[in-house]
Amino acid sequence: MIDINTKAPEFTLDNQGDQSVSLNDFNGQWVVLYFYPKDNTSGCTTEACDFTAAMDDYSSLNAMILGVSPDSTASHRKFIAKHQLGITLLSDPDKNVMKAYGAWGLKKNYGKEYEGVIRSTFIIAPDGTIAAAWDKVKVRVKRKSDETRHIDIVKTKLQELQT
Repeated sequence: MIDINTKAPEFTLDNQGDQSVSLNDFNGQWVVLYFYPKDNTSGCTTEACDFTAAMDDYSSLNAMILGVSPDSTASHRKFIAKHQLGITLLSDPDKNVMKAYGAWGLKKNYGKEYEGVIRSTFIIAPDGTIAAAWDKVKVRVKRKSDETRHIDIVKTKLQELQT
C-alpha cells in the first residue's frame, strides 16, 4: 500500500474505448482510483453501479472516478453496456499499475494462497499526491441496506479533504 502524502505512481492505460488515459490528464483535479478484481462479478458490479449512481456527487466535488482491473477493454465495454455504467474503466492486463499501487499481491481464500487483485481505493489530490487510501475494501452487501457503503466513506473523506 502506498503511503499517504506521497506522489501517486504515474500511469497510462487504455479505457473501455481503447483510448489512452494517463493520471496526468487529471492534473488539478481530484481522482478516485479504485482497483477491482473482475468485470461482471457480484461485488465488482455492486461497486461500479454504486460509483455510477454517485457520479454527480463526485463531479460536484471536482473528482473523476477511474476503475482499474486486469480485464480487457472489450470486457469493460460489455460490462458498461450490461449495467449502464457511466464511469471510466481502465485495463491493466500486465498488472503493472496494480503492482505500483500495491493492489496486486498475495491473497488467501479458504486456506489457499494465490496472487490476485486486492480491492483498493485511492483518493489522489489535485497536486498528484495520495490523499487517502483503503485496501481490502468491503463492498456493501445488498441484503444489509443499513450497512455503510464504501462509496459513501470515500465521498465523506473527499469532502473532509476539501475543507
